[in-house]
Amino acid sequence: MTLEERIRSGKLYFCTAPGFAEEQERCLELLYDYNATRPGEKAKRREILSRFFGSVGENLYIEPPLHASFGKNTHWGDNCYANFNLTLVDDTDIFVGDSVMFGPNVTLATAGHPVDPELRRKVAQFNLPIRIGNNVWIGANAVVLPGITIGDNSVIGAGSVVTRDVPPDVVAVG
Repeated sequence: MTLEERIRSGKLYFCTAPGFAEEQERCLELLYDYNATRPGEKAKRREILSRFFGSVGENLYIEPPLHASFGKNTHWGDNCYANFNLTLVDDTDIFVGDSVMFGPNVTLATAGHPVDPELRRKVAQFNLPIRIGNNVWIGANAVVLPGITIGDNSVIGAGSVVTRDVPPDVVAVG
C-alpha cells in the first residue's frame, strides 16, 4: 500500500514519511499568497484558490486568513461562503456541498491521532473524510471531527463540537 493509499484508508500512518513535509510546504506557500491578497484582488484570489483546492465551484468566497493542511483534498460546491480563520485539516478529503456558509473560526479536522502515547510519540495519525451537504450553515467556533457527515439543510450552532453524523434538516448545538 502506498503512503497516499494509507493516508486515505483510515489506517495509521506516520507523518515523517518521505515527501509528506514537502507537499505541506507547497500548500503553505499558496496559503501565504492567498492570505496576503488585498480585498479588491478578487481575480487573484480566485486563481489561487483554483490551484490550491481539489475542486472549486462557482461563487466561492473565503475571507482571509485561511488555514489548511494541504488544500488539494478539499472540494467545494457552488455559492459557498467562509468567514475568517477557516481551518481545514484536510489530510484526506473534505467535501462541501452547494450554498454552505461557515462562521468565523470554524475548524474541519479529518486527522486524528491514536490514544496510545507510544504511537503519538512516533507521530502516528489516521484520517477520515468529512462530508457537508447542501445549504448547511456552520456557526462560529464550531469544530467538525474526522469522519463526520452533515446532512442537507442542517445548522450547526456556534461553539459546537460535532462528534457524530448530523442528519438532514436538523439544528445541532452543543
